[in-house]
Amino acid sequence: MNPNTVDLNQCRVAIIGAGFGGLAMAIRLLQNGIDDFIILEKANEVGGTWRENQYPGAACDVQSHMYSLSFAPKKNWSKRYAEAPEIFSYIQDLVEEYDLDKFIKFNQEVISAQYDEKQAHWQIELKSGKSVQSQFLVFASGPLHVPQIPKIKGIEHFKGEIFHSSSWNHDYDLTGKNVASIGTGGSAIQYIPEIAHKVKQLYVFQRTAAWVIPRDERAYGALDKKLFAKYDWFRKLHRARLYWSNESRVVPIVQPKLMKYAQKLAEFFIKHQVKDQNIAQKLTPDFVMGCKRILISNKYFPTFNRKNVELITDAIQEITEDSIITKDGKKREIDCLIYGTGFITDPRIYLKNFKCIGQHAIELNDAWKDGAESYYGITTKNFPNLFQLLGPNTVLGHNSVIFMIESQVDYILQLIQLVEKTNTQAIVVRPQVQDDFNEKIQEKLKGTVWQSGCVSWYQQDGGKNFSLWPTYTWKYWLETQKVNPADYQLLSFSQQVNAA
Repeated sequence: MNPNTVDLNQCRVAIIGAGFGGLAMAIRLLQNGIDDFIILEKANEVGGTWRENQYPGAACDVQSHMYSLSFAPKKNWSKRYAEAPEIFSYIQDLVEEYDLDKFIKFNQEVISAQYDEKQAHWQIELKSGKSVQSQFLVFASGPLHVPQIPKIKGIEHFKGEIFHSSSWNHDYDLTGKNVASIGTGGSAIQYIPEIAHKVKQLYVFQRTAAWVIPRDERAYGALDKKLFAKYDWFRKLHRARLYWSNESRVVPIVQPKLMKYAQKLAEFFIKHQVKDQNIAQKLTPDFVMGCKRILISNKYFPTFNRKNVELITDAIQEITEDSIITKDGKKREIDCLIYGTGFITDPRIYLKNFKCIGQHAIELNDAWKDGAESYYGITTKNFPNLFQLLGPNTVLGHNSVIFMIESQVDYILQLIQLVEKTNTQAIVVRPQVQDDFNEKIQEKLKGTVWQSGCVSWYQQDGGKNFSLWPTYTWKYWLETQKVNPADYQLLSFSQQVNAA
């Protein structure tokens, strides 16, 4: 790696996280002539979720050409849906191509950030004991990065191997072992088929069944790759086709009556792939398709046709030194326990070890005590010069979040440029603007499948959906294409300047 040359103590823009969002922000800053920035990364490598999620079968559920930056494209994707190693390699290539190494500070976990109203800058404290001052601060840590570990009675007594899917122990050989997998979410449905043939016995503990639909596993042929590389218009046309195909999935989400037809096909898919219809019934969700995340796999359901795989829907009572005991009293001996339980999503929880203090000594967790809210998931009232990528209500259930990240990055650039153009020091969204926006968001969510009655990671306690953008992504793009200065206050140190 190149030696780090950017000053750690002071900079114009500080970016937290070196995943897709952080790198996209960095590249666009450079493309707009801004090189006074740093990226603070808590780990010793870039990649975010694709660095950490290297479990067997890890892959993206968005098409490769949509899960890449339009302004820094990869033209030689191997298949329609890329696997984790290829995505991770692409991210590393971005670092090399744009010479981002010198801007990244590894092993620098942020533990607090406080806005100085008099000096109009952010004071950022690091776990290493160092500190950073920056005019602008960008959260690019992502909404899914803190593992969800369930509390199970007796887990502290278990003497076997335990790990979460996001910290897979590749040194542990599963061959011939009795393995328990807890959870049937996006990660679990990918690694379960990959380990089933290795283990002696696989116990799959399912609390809630998931809707799983077929996956396009086709590889790109030599001709496709050649055309993508030679003709940029051909690649863009392919990307556009994928985008609009994905975008059409919103229709049954916002019109739940249409979803019942897709759900019938999904039910047929389960019955067709699982021989034992009793097991097929247990694998069939009892909620409207789309209410929770829809997963894609061709391998998951057939795994339950194997004699060494058992689906268990009884709740876990406790864990002993070598076994799992379910509520029905049945004891199953295991050598290894794998958590496929996903990640903590409520910002109030995943920010618990990180203090962020804005104007008037307001703490972000307190501001979000009744639910995370912001303006287009980017700016938050009382937090000047603080920007977020994939913030509240901007995650997707139907298309690529990379599309959202790109819209947000360009919007942030406009905000930075507006501060510079007006010769001020800071910018903050007007409280009423944010409040009106979130009222509209919650109103749009009413009547969608996401609010049809199930409990999902999209919601906080009480049922409020703080995660998802409630409609078409082209509408988000259109609404964030140009900053409306009237939505913001411009600040010159402690003095406010009307931006309108």
